[in-house]
Amino acid sequence: MSLSDTLRIDMERIVGADAVLTDPIQLLAYDCDAYTIEKALPTAVVLPQTTEQVAAIVRLANHAGLPIVPRGAGTGLSGGALAARGGIVLAFSRMHRILWVDTRNRRLRAQAGAVNYQLSKAVQYAGLHFAPDPSSQGACTIGGNVAENSGGPHTLKYGVTVNHITGLQVVLPDGEIMELGGEEDEPFGYDLVGLLTGSEGTLAIVTEVVARLTPNPQATRTLLAVFETLEDASQTVSDIIAAGIVPAALELMDALTLQAVEAAFGYGFPLDAEAVLLIELDGLEAELDGEQARVLDICQRNCAREVRRATTPLERAKLWAARKKAIGALGRLAPSCVTQDGVIPRSKLPQVLREAGRIAEKYGLRLANVFHAGDGNLHPVLLFDDSDPEQVARVVEAGDEILALCLREGGSLSGEHGIGTEKCASMRQMFTAHDLEMMRRVKAVFNPNDTLNPDKMFPDTRYCYESKRRLTEARRGAAV
Repeated sequence: MSLSDTLRIDMERIVGADAVLTDPIQLLAYDCDAYTIEKALPTAVVLPQTTEQVAAIVRLANHAGLPIVPRGAGTGLSGGALAARGGIVLAFSRMHRILWVDTRNRRLRAQAGAVNYQLSKAVQYAGLHFAPDPSSQGACTIGGNVAENSGGPHTLKYGVTVNHITGLQVVLPDGEIMELGGEEDEPFGYDLVGLLTGSEGTLAIVTEVVARLTPNPQATRTLLAVFETLEDASQTVSDIIAAGIVPAALELMDALTLQAVEAAFGYGFPLDAEAVLLIELDGLEAELDGEQARVLDICQRNCAREVRRATTPLERAKLWAARKKAIGALGRLAPSCVTQDGVIPRSKLPQVLREAGRIAEKYGLRLANVFHAGDGNLHPVLLFDDSDPEQVARVVEAGDEILALCLREGGSLSGEHGIGTEKCASMRQMFTAHDLEMMRRVKAVFNPNDTLNPDKMFPDTRYCYESKRRLTEARRGAAV
């Protein structure tokens, strides 16, 4: 698929010559997202600055018969920003402005390319923040957060992206601009904002977002509990929630992750422990000492070797830096990694973690775990070398087995990363044919010609089928 000179010139008239990329070397930066298994080169990348420019580009692409793929920062972990059929990637890096802030009503409006962390930074003077905090929050964009319904460590208490979005400006696949929702808490009518949040760019292109802001807590307590076994750490998670305590965050890192983090940052993490829990409590100062004492008691009853408390803002920042940079630190242990995103009931954590380890061992792979333990959102990280097709095939098969394990234990395919191209083949395991058909009907109302982010989410897409065929052939070739 190539871009005609006429179409390129028309696009340059809309966004400027420097905002239309067609050089193959430039396009390589857009051939995948942070999910590294699949790659596909777009026909062109366009960098708009306004919603009107997005709409005009969409109309041109439709006329030329080219698919359109919206892209934030490319930090997604399921192939959602992959140009599976080529076409036009709309990259939102130049639509990064915060348009207005209303601290009295705790609202903010931003363009889709605004970085997650910048939303909180813009309102910190008023004692407010944007609660969803993905580990990539220093780079990921609010539009991408909406597309994937992103979470983060603190969403255990505060909820995921959909709980903090009240309005969207979107461009439909035919180029029409629409305003959905608004600034009010509970709009009347169908919840179209909720429908589009988590739709992975398959229904409409988000260009502006109205976000709900959350007051900063009066006080916090941040603890690091060290355990000899994964079972003890996992049981502690269940016991804390069962006691009626809802921490702001409750995160688990295993031994392999701790090795990578300590080698990268030298924060003094124990290298002989099988797991640590990062536990954060927040709320009113008068309540937190009692709640912390209850958490300490639960940790001790589950054989915690030690429990450290961050006594200064710097110590707390170091603990959170280690957690949020943990997957990046795993790059010290292997050339590549793939992070899964299954969800399970908290009570099933010990057995699922052990079984996931056995699956990785069966395929000759190393597995690290760093995840949102409080809500059972697993992030098993498979380490491998993506230059070896046979290893790639093993990683995909192991990942599929781990997701199937999550489903068998009463969980789901994704907690925050989305389906994209990575998990489309597994959708039949979670949903019936009737369920999937109803989803297709909803998609057809918004995106009848499948021109917007095609080959995502559904198991019968051409790209989903082709990727599985390629990986199967790689395994067969290695066995010959």
